[in-house]
Amino acid sequence: MDGTFHAYRTVVLSDVHLGSSLCDIARVNAFLEGVRCEHLILNGDIIDCWALRRGGVWGAEHTRFIGLLLAKVRHHRTRVVYVRGNHDDVLGRLLPLALDNLSIVEEHVHTMGWRDYLVVHGDAFDAVVRHNLLTTAAGNLSYHMLMAINSVYNWTRRLRRLRRLRRLRGLEGWSLARAIKTRLPQPRRFVARFERFTAELAAKRGCAGIVAGHIHVPADKEIDGVHYLNCGDWVESFTAIVEEYDGSIKLLEFNAVVPTAFPPTVSASGSTVKARPEAAFA
Repeated sequence: MDGTFHAYRTVVLSDVHLGSSLCDIARVNAFLEGVRCEHLILNGDIIDCWALRRGGVWGAEHTRFIGLLLAKVRHHRTRVVYVRGNHDDVLGRLLPLALDNLSIVEEHVHTMGWRDYLVVHGDAFDAVVRHNLLTTAAGNLSYHMLMAINSVYNWTRRLRRLRRLRRLRGLEGWSLARAIKTRLPQPRRFVARFERFTAELAAKRGCAGIVAGHIHVPADKEIDGVHYLNCGDWVESFTAIVEEYDGSIKLLEFNAVVPTAFPPTVSASGSTVKARPEAAFA
């Protein structure tokens, strides 16, 4: 980092899946290094206990992720709220837990843009996850297979790109899993039901909006008068929900090569400086 960062009032992440081979730990660490915020909400499946039980993957960069979170709590006085997901369901034994500026909860109501938003991971709406562990395990295996195929496909795209001497930006990565969820009828119906049910819950709780995760489908839309937001993930979409200091709420997509979605950076003194996309998250 060169001493500059992006300042937000609120940042919400979900589905990092630390411990899983699918987690892009380099990107999420770069993102955390490049932001400062008053509130950081971790909306479930941050640590993938399911993967860790099977052996998983945990290296220095995964430990560094935890260090970055603790540094925000200690040095920047960021309030960190960890909402339990299904892959980190072991945290359910600790709920609710509050330690200084760090808390672990089942759900959370957060004010953004002067309106209340219900923050839940969303696995409670997935009857398969809640009631059929065998089907869940099969679905989890299928997802890993899809991502493995996807990795090979994107590797061949990068190889073709180098052979043709194209610029690094010339051919973006492609997500097979995302294509299936957004194009095939059955996954699309599941996503639509999930979005509708979570929006209905927010309305019942008297909230203007909801921030969910779980399904790895980033979104920013209105559903029957409820502002529906989904954080996406750090496996496929590399997205986060942020609240600016003027109250505006955005869905940001992090691109490790060209982070064009981000606003001008802010220096440590608070003055705005010109963004340098090629170096801002190096």
